[in-house]
Amino acid sequence: MTAVSYEFDDGVSWITLTAPDTGNPFTMPMAEQLLAAVQRSQRDDAHVTVLRAEGRTFSVGGDVKAFAGAEDRGRFVEDLAEVLHRAVSDLHRNETVVVCAVQGAAAGAGFSLAAAADIVLAAEAARFTMAYTKIGLSPDGGASLLVNTVGLHRTLAIGLLNPLLSAHEAQAAGLVHAVHPDAELAQATLRVVQELRRGSRAAQVATRRLIRSAAQPLEEGQLRQESLSISRTAASPDGSEGLAAFLGKRVPAWPSRS
Repeated sequence: MTAVSYEFDDGVSWITLTAPDTGNPFTMPMAEQLLAAVQRSQRDDAHVTVLRAEGRTFSVGGDVKAFAGAEDRGRFVEDLAEVLHRAVSDLHRNETVVVCAVQGAAAGAGFSLAAAADIVLAAEAARFTMAYTKIGLSPDGGASLLVNTVGLHRTLAIGLLNPLLSAHEAQAAGLVHAVHPDAELAQATLRVVQELRRGSRAAQVATRRLIRSAAQPLEEGQLRQESLSISRTAASPDGSEGLAAFLGKRVPAWPSRS
C-alpha cells in the first residue's frame, strides 16, 4: 500500500502523505516510505523539499489501534519512532530547504513532522497539538526539540496541557511562518518554493546549517532519548490505559494517580 508519494521536478522534491481516508496516520509502512522519500530527495540533490498531505487532515499522528494491538508494544513503538527519527534526522542533515504545508489537524507525530521543517505554512483551518500525554505517551519525532523554536515554558505547556493551537496561535508561538486561506495554501506553498529556487542555494544551505547547528547541537542524541521514552511509556500501565481509553472513547483512569 502506498502511504507516501514522491515527485521530483526542477530541483524540488514533493513528498506527500497519501492515506487521507484514515487521516494520514503514522503506520510503519508510512514511516518507512517517508524515510525512503527523504533519501530519494537526497539522491536527487533537491534544492527544496516540500512536505504535504492529501485530504482534510495533515496527519492524526501515530496509529493508535496498531499501538494497542502490538504484542510487544514497547518494542513496536520504539521501532516506529526510530524509523521516523531517521527521516527527521535526514531531513535536517540533507542539503535541502524543507517547506511544510499543513491543512487540517497536525497531531502527535504529524505535529512533530511539521515542526521538522524549516518553513511551515498553514491553512486557516489547520490545527496543531502534541496530544501524546492524553494517551499516556511521551513525545517523539523531535517534538521535544521544539524548545529551541518556541521556548522552554511554552513547549512545556504545549506538551503537558495539549492545547489545540489554531493556525494563528501556532504562528504567534513561532512554529508557523505564514497562514493562508484554505483554498490558497497550495499556491502560497508554490510561491515560497519559487522564491527559494530563485535564491543562492549555497548561501541557503550554509545559513540553514549554521542556524540548525546553533539551535540543535545534540539533535540525534535527543531523538534517541525520545525513542526510548515513548517505548517505556507505551509499555507502562498508563500507556496501556491511555490507549484503551482512547479507543474506547472514555476518560482514562491513570494507574499512576492511584
